[in-house]
Amino acid sequence: MLAQLPEFDRKFQQGDGKQAMQYESLPHFLKTGQAALAKGPVALIFAEDDVEIESTLRHHLTLGFKSVIAFMPPDFQIDTDLAETIHRVPLTCAPRAVVFDTINRIIEAAPPLWMYYCYNAEYLFFPFCETRTVGELLAFHTEERRSAMLTHVIDLYAGDLSAHPDGVSVEHALLDRTGYYAHARHDTAGHAQDRQLDMSGGLRWRFEDHIPYARRRIDRIALFKSKKGLTLQPDHTFSDLEYNTYSCPWHHNLTAAICSFRAAKALKRNAGSTFDIPSFRWRNSTEFQWTSRQLLDLGLIEPGQWF
Repeated sequence: MLAQLPEFDRKFQQGDGKQAMQYESLPHFLKTGQAALAKGPVALIFAEDDVEIESTLRHHLTLGFKSVIAFMPPDFQIDTDLAETIHRVPLTCAPRAVVFDTINRIIEAAPPLWMYYCYNAEYLFFPFCETRTVGELLAFHTEERRSAMLTHVIDLYAGDLSAHPDGVSVEHALLDRTGYYAHARHDTAGHAQDRQLDMSGGLRWRFEDHIPYARRRIDRIALFKSKKGLTLQPDHTFSDLEYNTYSCPWHHNLTAAICSFRAAKALKRNAGSTFDIPSFRWRNSTEFQWTSRQLLDLGLIEPGQWF
């Protein structure tokens, strides 16, 4: 049985189960899945493996996405109640370019609406998400004339790798409370990009010898408004430079976090790193409380003008 995250103490619609269905392929979804893309925000969740798929789906349903679309191989099993609530599209999410190509095809096929994407064993948190929905969040963000929101990918990891050799433990998840850095982002000519930063930290920083340089950043524009001509690039940035900014020119804006076991899984599955890492713990590890308050206190998410 997959572990379940703590549920938020609130009630509101969890997706649109009446329209949920399974599709034969991505082209079939793009042709017949207009109902799933009729109203945002929409969550696109890509299952790279079978770890914590159900907890990932349930978490994002609880946040209030109008549609949750799961992309996963046909042989991955999920509970019946989830199957009746989500839209499921068969997809093998490898190589990694498949995910970016899929998102870009959906952007092209969809009307302008808010979208979100993540992988399995990743969980979105934003300021006060325990009492406010993602729809309310993005309605406010839209009023601030923003079309994208910066998210930081905060690495989660199991404290005991002998008990959890894949690095994943929802019940006993740890994260780094310090060790996060921002660097000015430059274009190919060496000029600093306005209001854009390259963020680093977490497992990708502490075990950087095992992480390709291009994969060490922890910033991701995971919440964005689709529009014609917009493309997501392989480094998790968008073709529209304004989408890649952390705030508007006038004041700080909201940011969110994706709390993710993805790096821990990769480091423990890779033969070149697993034997070099007997533990992910260090002096600045702390227990993850599964609350936005903790992330706010650590400075990992920003409330901006959101009250």
